[in-house]
Amino acid sequence: MKTKWMISFIAIIFGVGVSFSVLLMIIQVEPDVDMVAINEVVKKVEIHWEHMDRGDFSIANQEFVVMDTNEKVLYATADHLSTTVNEGIKNRDSIVDVVVNGTPIGKVIFYNNGNHILQQWKQRLFIVMLSTFSAIALLCIAYVWYLNRTVVRPFLKLKDFARNVAHGNLDIPLDMDRNNLFGAFSESFDMMREELAAARQSEYLANRSKKELVASLSHDIKTPVASIKAVSELMLVLATNEKERKRLNTIYVKAEQIDLLVTDMFHASLEELEELKVTVVDEHSSVLKRLIENSNYDDKIEWDDVPECIISTDLARLQQVFDNVLSNSYKYANTSVRITQQIVGPYLEVKIMDYGTGVSEDELPLLFNKFYRGDHVEGQVGSGLGLYISKYLMEKMQGYIICYNRTDGFTVTLQIPLS
Repeated sequence: MKTKWMISFIAIIFGVGVSFSVLLMIIQVEPDVDMVAINEVVKKVEIHWEHMDRGDFSIANQEFVVMDTNEKVLYATADHLSTTVNEGIKNRDSIVDVVVNGTPIGKVIFYNNGNHILQQWKQRLFIVMLSTFSAIALLCIAYVWYLNRTVVRPFLKLKDFARNVAHGNLDIPLDMDRNNLFGAFSESFDMMREELAAARQSEYLANRSKKELVASLSHDIKTPVASIKAVSELMLVLATNEKERKRLNTIYVKAEQIDLLVTDMFHASLEELEELKVTVVDEHSSVLKRLIENSNYDDKIEWDDVPECIISTDLARLQQVFDNVLSNSYKYANTSVRITQQIVGPYLEVKIMDYGTGVSEDELPLLFNKFYRGDHVEGQVGSGLGLYISKYLMEKMQGYIICYNRTDGFTVTLQIPLS
């Protein structure tokens, strides 16, 4: 409706301007000429031709010049008047012949001010046109401002809002005036944002509830599995029959596999819930000996003396890292393991080296990916979370974990920050 009004106003102003311009064009621009006064002046000029200075020309309401046939000025009422016939014609003056006894003896040129009148007419026409186009320009500017406020700005807000929604920023509302052109449309968009935010929150809570359930069940399953392992170990010690010992050993091995799978599932659930909390404190480097001994199940580990220093770490989480790395060495390399420690810059660098075949160079960048398992793991129990969780924990402790091949085996380097 406002657009129609604006177009109507512009049309009306344009029509009025054109009408005034046409009116000015058809108005008579010729100067008013008093023919009676001119005739009286001409008669007096004829009477006093020989003595022009004796004539009474007070009746004349126009300035004039009297000249003979040779265009010699005989009398003039002012200095700025035309002094030749051509000049009089050019200035649109009135030119009257002076005739005595039927013979033309001169001319009277009456100043009509025609150029001044024509200039005034041009000025008025210019003012009318300028006013018309200025009014139209102002209306156009006002309309552009109106469009910018009611269309462009709301559209840009919608554009930014859509970008935020696409990027998942659902907490930023769409602040718009409901009375503008996009009012109802923008309100629907904001309602959509609120519904998406509510759906995302519901989905998050549902997924979190599922993960908490998995973590809880994983933790609860570990207790009976530990009991099965303990009882089977005891029965293995007491068993005397080889066939019975073999069956019990199968029970123990399968219980161990279940325990590893449940542990991986438990860690994965906690990591997704962001509950693998890490609390870094200062510890003496001698604690590494205890951590290594806790993972030395088969007495396959040899290690050098630990340099005297203070490290910043979470012992429980660092124990998990050692367990994961050494467990991989036991499963995939099945060789002895050598551990060396040295201070390198701001870190205590721990190198865990086995003497297996290592991994292919193509697989090295993928070892820390979640659920990734290499090509040489057939027949081995695992979920591909050990190194992923180890990297997560080391980074939480402001450290690093690095893997690389050697000519005679595979090395995992742990960089533990010094205090």
